Amino acid sequence: MESGMPLSGGQRALIRESWQRVNDSPVQHGLVLFTRLFDLDPDLLPLFQYNCKQFASPQECLSAPEFLDHIRKVMLVIDAAVSHLENLSCLEEYLCNLGKKHQAVGVKVESFSTVGESLLYMLEKCLGAAFSPEVQEAWSKLYNAVVKAMQRGWETLPEGD
Repeated sequence: MESGMPLSGGQRALIRESWQRVNDSPVQHGLVLFTRLFDLDPDLLPLFQYNCKQFASPQECLSAPEFLDHIRKVMLVIDAAVSHLENLSCLEEYLCNLGKKHQAVGVKVESFSTVGESLLYMLEKCLGAAFSPEVQEAWSKLYNAVVKAMQRGWETLPEGD
């Protein structure tokens, strides 16, 4: 998986160090991420429905057990990326398939920039003063590499699918 520019050893260390502080309460921090996501783009809320149930509000969605499971899964994907910083390409097929699944439920590629903003927001809230410009740049590079791999899932679907 190419990210354009590979992460330096220093960037990998910054990502690992900052992730340790987030990963002790993944659901709590995931709630910060998704609360921010719905604040930035409320139109994403209808994409999250379980058993054909539409949520009336972001708060209702954020408290649903099925959505909390989704948050756990998102945080596990981030954790997998952090765990494989030296060899992100081993996640290529998984992330490509994850992209296909997101496309199938109506997620637009453009929405991932809002998710990226929400991820950086969550990291900033969690890390406080430790969220330096260097940490932000390292996470942005990692996130962009993950999204590029997921986008390849879109590109492998035939037209009109």
